[in-house]
Amino acid sequence: RKSDLIAHQRTHTGERLYKCSQCGKSFRYSSILRDHRSIHTRERAFECGECGKIFRQREHVIRHQRIHTRLRPYECSECGKRFQTSS
Repeated sequence: RKSDLIAHQRTHTGERLYKCSQCGKSFRYSSILRDHRSIHTRERAFECGECGKIFRQREHVIRHQRIHTRLRPYECSECGKRFQTSS
C-alpha cells in the first residue's frame, strides 16, 4: 500500500505528524499517539523506558525491551542459536 511506504519513509526523514494535545510530544504514527494518550487518561499502560513506546500489557513491554538489550533467552536445542521470542 502507498500509505505503508509513506509511513515507512518517516523513519528516514524523522517527520512526526501526530502531536499529543496534552503534552506536545510528537509521533511518526497515529497508532503510537493513540497508545501514548493512555498515559494522560490514566488507563493502565506500560511504557518502554528506552524509547517511550506504550503497551497495554506488562508482558508486551518486557518482550519489547529485548530489542534494546539484545537479550535472547530462548535457545534452539539442536544448534544453540538464540532468539528473543519462543515462537
